Amino acid sequence: MNISQRIKAFSELGRILQEKSEIFKTTNSNTWFTQENTRFAISQISGYLNYKNLNKWTDAYPELQAEKKAQRIGVILAGNIPLVGFHDFLCVLISGNIFVGKLSSKDDKFPLLIADLLIEAEPRFEKFIRFENDRLSDFDAIIATGSNNSARYFEYYFGKYPNIIRKNRNSVAVLTGNETDKELELLSDDILMYFGLGCRNVSKLFLPKGYKLDNVFKNTLKYKDIINHNKYSNNYGYNRAIFLMNNVVFYDNNFMLITENQAYASPVSVVHFEYYDNISELKKELKINIENIQCLVSQKGLFENSVYFGESQKPTLSDYADNIDTMKWLTSLNSNI
Repeated sequence: MNISQRIKAFSELGRILQEKSEIFKTTNSNTWFTQENTRFAISQISGYLNYKNLNKWTDAYPELQAEKKAQRIGVILAGNIPLVGFHDFLCVLISGNIFVGKLSSKDDKFPLLIADLLIEAEPRFEKFIRFENDRLSDFDAIIATGSNNSARYFEYYFGKYPNIIRKNRNSVAVLTGNETDKELELLSDDILMYFGLGCRNVSKLFLPKGYKLDNVFKNTLKYKDIINHNKYSNNYGYNRAIFLMNNVVFYDNNFMLITENQAYASPVSVVHFEYYDNISELKKELKINIENIQCLVSQKGLFENSVYFGESQKPTLSDYADNIDTMKWLTSLNSNI
């Protein structure tokens, strides 16, 4: 298949996903993957799988026009949110390579269903897709996503291959005190969509000194029913008890906890915050810590390459995890392997 044929196939997949999104209800085995969150993930994927978007995206990589030998790309998939590994799946296949996937135990059904739907759209993709039940084998290069601990394992075992190895990252938001209630309500999506489990979820707020946290709390109320989810509620109760036992000062709205903490990563149901004195100094700090940040959420124009409120869970085709251009890497493999 040439690039035009691959684009056509993925455009058709986008149409199929819009028509058949309900079939994902019957394949879910992860209680974190609620119907609402799964529908949202499918809508985001199907929204960018069309001719216009795919053509514009792939036009940035003229190497795709040439026919090259397909490389076998091993992909170790994460499973923290529904179909979190789809973008890697798309990149590998639309670049003309072979996808060799290792499923996460947390998401061991959705990727298989997506693959079946793609093959329904274009049967020739069947020989380009393989899933391994145990260890990955017979591959030329590797993409692995995991924690900082698993990254050390990946680097040890896969370091001799061309690779992209992703570690823990978190997203942060910077508030100035000038945000509208609408913007803060959009921020609640960045914080609580997918229960805050994604690397694109905001886990820390940077606030100007004197900022009143009630401004944040009152604009998260549309998520108040999140406490009725058993696993989320257990995390909320556990973290609240830990704070009380350790005399940690925290703020509570009965479904989310906010506490002052310098760490970027926070537990489920908890958001960290830190006060800042001036934006210029904060910009320097964030630049130093850029390797730990997946998304920076703020008002438009406040920071270069920042994401506007409510947009962190709506990545485009060109928004690459860890800011590593996966497509550029894939198109360069023929000369490196």
